[in-house]
Amino acid sequence: MKQKFHSSPRRVRALLGAAAVLATVPLVLTGCSGSGSASSGGSKALTIEDYYDASYNPVYKQCAKDVGATVTINHVAGAGLISKVLQQASSKTLPDVLMLDNPDVQQIAASGALSDLSAYDLSASGDVPGVKAASTYKGKLYGVQSNTNSIALYYNKKLLSEAGVQPPKTWDELKAAAKKLTKGSTYGFAMSNINTYEGTWQFLPFFWSNGGDEKDIATTAGTQALQLVEDLQNDGSMSKSSINWAQADVNNQFLAGKAAMMINGPWQLPALNAKKGLEFDSVPIPTRTGGATVAPLGGEAFTVPQTGDKAKMQLAGKFVGCLHSVKGQEALAKLSGNVPTNIEAGAKWAESHPQVASFVTTVKTARARTGELGPDWPKAATKIYTAVQLALTGKASPEAALKQAQSQNQ
Repeated sequence: MKQKFHSSPRRVRALLGAAAVLATVPLVLTGCSGSGSASSGGSKALTIEDYYDASYNPVYKQCAKDVGATVTINHVAGAGLISKVLQQASSKTLPDVLMLDNPDVQQIAASGALSDLSAYDLSASGDVPGVKAASTYKGKLYGVQSNTNSIALYYNKKLLSEAGVQPPKTWDELKAAAKKLTKGSTYGFAMSNINTYEGTWQFLPFFWSNGGDEKDIATTAGTQALQLVEDLQNDGSMSKSSINWAQADVNNQFLAGKAAMMINGPWQLPALNAKKGLEFDSVPIPTRTGGATVAPLGGEAFTVPQTGDKAKMQLAGKFVGCLHSVKGQEALAKLSGNVPTNIEAGAKWAESHPQVASFVTTVKTARARTGELGPDWPKAATKIYTAVQLALTGKASPEAALKQAQSQNQ
């Protein structure tokens, strides 16, 4: 089975504060979109399929009420979602509304299973450009994201203050800070370098910000990025165990005080905020020259599958429009810990939610993983994490590791 990585691994299920905001969702969403009645004729019952638990259900139910529908919500395992969707397309049993991890939208659109959202007057105008690109295939929009996420550099404020270290902005500053912060059982820096898409996801900001290209990873830009990560390991600033750590493991190291800085996403905020005495903040991931960070975009898109029932597809389009409205985006952001994809809404969100300010900054210049290669992205992602593993396990130099990985599966 193909390994599948969701940018925020089952993050909604882990949200500790979700229950506290559920009661506010109906007030937030009321009147967000739709006329309050379904299309004339046909059933008003919609089926929704996602790979979360019940966390989003109150938002789904409120949007259904707003557009005059009833909903049946099916939660499926994320790991088997794509094969399930392809089977549903073959057997003509697709749901009316389908949530997809954003790197999967183009693949499913290419199969013919999704409808063009312009048929429902939906667009991604005003959204972060990379988010729109992720759900666009051959010039047509097949999904809209209500929220998005990326990764940033978290740091332990107390440890940096005690060491007289400022949050780094460049690679040189990162290496110097990580070295100075490494003391006793505490490493200065932590990231996931595991041999899955999570490892690729965490390496991409260094790779892309330096000009790396997934069409050919074996370039000087890619070598420089991989050399940075190897240097952090070789000088003792990053644990050699990072090759086995998923992002949750990295967060555990940070929570335990065993890492002064780490790369991670906003879905870790509930656990970070629950840790008594932990003072932390985050900044965009450092780049070689100190310029803008180019990081990958995470999050899920809502789509309207080709079910053959035109009336219900129109109703599903209204429902998705409600989820994608600014009020819908804000309601889901409260539950997910992510940020609204609408640029203006995201900026306002950062003002009232300062802990995600660095992520709001990052997503403005972030990229969709499928933006260049489309459905072929998983092949490149595999090459990238393979190269990282080869280098960090000492089997090849960064340059040789990238060349060897690039030559695979050509």
